[in-house]
Amino acid sequence: MWTTFNRVQENLLKGGLRGRNRAGRTTTTRPVNGIDQNVKLNRALWVLAEEMRRLKG
Repeated sequence: MWTTFNRVQENLLKGGLRGRNRAGRTTTTRPVNGIDQNVKLNRALWVLAEEMRRLKG
């Protein structure tokens, strides 16, 4: 689980992930540059990881 957490964290922080928006247009994520945004994203990821751990078991 922690390997997956680390991969998700790294990919979100460095940006460059491709996806589609609701209109079907291709979008690419931007890297997180600000310290405040970095901390906020890491806290949210940690909450999600703890919840997944709790659900798993």
